[in-house]
Amino acid sequence: MVNKSDPDGTALALLAVSRAMRPAMAALFALDARLADIVRTTREPLVGQMRLTWWHDALTRLDDAPAPAEPLLRELQRLLLPQGVSGALLATMIDGWEALIVADPIDAAALDTHARARGEGLFAAAGRLLGGDSPLLAPAGRGWALADLAAHLSDRDSATRAADSAGEALADAFSGTWPRTLRPVGLSALIAKLDRSDLAPIVKALKVWAFRMTGR
Repeated sequence: MVNKSDPDGTALALLAVSRAMRPAMAALFALDARLADIVRTTREPLVGQMRLTWWHDALTRLDDAPAPAEPLLRELQRLLLPQGVSGALLATMIDGWEALIVADPIDAAALDTHARARGEGLFAAAGRLLGGDSPLLAPAGRGWALADLAAHLSDRDSATRAADSAGEALADAFSGTWPRTLRPVGLSALIAKLDRSDLAPIVKALKVWAFRMTGR
C-alpha cells in the first residue's frame, strides 16, 4: 500500500479522491510533473527560466482567454478553473521551480522558496478542488515538496538540508486532525512522512488506513 512505486503518494491520493474530481486532481499533479521535467532537463539556466516564464504567462492568461493549443493547459482551464482554482494561483508554483534553476548550489533560501511556492501552492489548489481548508495544508505542502526534492537531488548536502526541513514541516502537518474533505491530499504528505521512517510495510499500511478513517 505504501511503496517505492508511488514515492510521492500521488497515485494513492488520486484513488482517494471522488471519481468526479479525479480528472481535475490528476491534471493538477500533471502540471507539477511537467514543471519538474523542465527543471530536470535544463542544462542552461537561462533556457530553463525562459521555459518557465512561458508557462507562468500561459497559466496566468487562462483566467482571461482561451487556452492555447497545449493539451495540459486546456485540461487545466476546463477542469480546474470552474472549481475556483485560478490560473494565477497555478502560476505561483513557477517561482518554486525557478528557485532551483537559479541557485547553485541549492541553499536554504532556495529550498524555502521551493517549498512555499511549489508545495503550498499545489496543496492550496488541491484544497480548493476538494472544497476544504485547514492550517495543516501549508506545512503538508512544504513537507511533501521538500521530501520529494530531497529524493531527487544528487548533491548530498542539499538533499540532507531538504530532508531535514521536510521532517520539520511534516511534523507540523500532522500536529492536528485533518478534515475528511482534505484527507485525499493529506495522504500524499503522510506517505512522504512514512517514507522517512523505518516502519514495517504493514505498519505503514495501517497508518494510512487510520489516517483515512480518523484524519490523524
